[in-house]
Amino acid sequence: MGARETALNALMACRKDGAWSNGVLKDYIHRDRLDSRDAALATRLCYGVLQNRQKLDFYLKQLLTGKLSNLHPVVRDVLHLGLYQIYELDKIPDSAAVNESVTLVKKYCKNPKAGGLVNGVLRNAVRTKGSLQEPVSYADRYSHPDELISLLKANLPKGKLEPMLQANNASPQTVVQVNTLRISAEELAKRLEKEHVTVHPHDWMTDCFVLSNTGNLENLPSFQDGLFYVQDPAAKLSVLCADLPKEDIRVLDCCSAPGGKSFAAAIAMGGKGQITSCDVHAHKTSLIENGAKRLGLTNITARQQDATENVAEWVENMDVVIADVPCSGLGIIRKKPDIRYKNLSELKELPKLQLAILKNQAAYVKPGGVLLYSTCTVLKSENEEIVSKFLAETPNFYTEKLPLPAIFEQNDTGMLTLIPGEHDTDGFFICRLRRKA
Repeated sequence: MGARETALNALMACRKDGAWSNGVLKDYIHRDRLDSRDAALATRLCYGVLQNRQKLDFYLKQLLTGKLSNLHPVVRDVLHLGLYQIYELDKIPDSAAVNESVTLVKKYCKNPKAGGLVNGVLRNAVRTKGSLQEPVSYADRYSHPDELISLLKANLPKGKLEPMLQANNASPQTVVQVNTLRISAEELAKRLEKEHVTVHPHDWMTDCFVLSNTGNLENLPSFQDGLFYVQDPAAKLSVLCADLPKEDIRVLDCCSAPGGKSFAAAIAMGGKGQITSCDVHAHKTSLIENGAKRLGLTNITARQQDATENVAEWVENMDVVIADVPCSGLGIIRKKPDIRYKNLSELKELPKLQLAILKNQAAYVKPGGVLLYSTCTVLKSENEEIVSKFLAETPNFYTEKLPLPAIFEQNDTGMLTLIPGEHDTDGFFICRLRRKA
């Protein structure tokens, strides 16, 4: 099975079963035993179609003689794959895109006319490449539903919408954090270069690299030796904003899986102190345990725990509590492109859950301790408004100035929203709260 077929299977699973592309694609790549080259192509095809689906439909409407709505779903999936290769991937010959698409549709669609239809449409696409009408609206140009665009526009500062939409359709960089408990940044760079990985220091995050030519990261000896872990700079920045000391303190990470913030905290603490990393699902706590073991972080203990349920032994017993709560995920569309197609009505209950978690976790903070609230979204209803409601109901806490790198404008609000398209990070919200002594 080749890269195109794997990508098609993943797209069909996303459409039919509501599967998330990042998970199902990884499973299918493993199932189909793709080598690193084909795995990279399958990933690019699957993500590329999801990132450009509405734009591809805009072109399809011009190429079809009939209605788009009349297309068999599988035929539409195959045409999306073919068009993406023809319009967006210069290194793939048009003939290969056409022929492979015809082969796929004949295999996965029982309609005997499907092959001829796909062949005709894609050959027409090749002939008319560069002459079709280009999309004008943000929805068609960047393949974000109108409702989502309206929501983002209402939540973003002026001039930030289009850069975010552009960033959402870009291929995210592979960013890793150095496990400085085992190796220095300089030594890791040398090690990775020996493994034929291209290494670039991150522009503003310390002990952080942008990697390329990695192949499967998990196969790298340096990864297996626990010398680094994958984490977006925004997520690491949120942990650094807790300003963790290298001493014997107690930290609670209440919604931890897969554990990145706990790992960042453990390293920032120099391997000292105690970190309790929780998730409501048992199978996710194993991700935390395995990651901590690989990195040699012995001060992390994983525990299955609902973040809304009170644990008496933790009350006023934590120096720092990290509450990176469940959210809409609208800040990580570039990594999970199918998030853009979420039913937005399903997001309405999230603020209630977020506030409940924050209030419950606040009870664990010692007098004088720190409560760090974060999300991977840019919506004010999940960010600033949650903080405002929390402070109104919990007057023994107050916001505190964030310790930020020089690249950021300093502010005294204690809150920061990172927007895709600004600092090449995920969309992220950080708030530092202090309990009155």
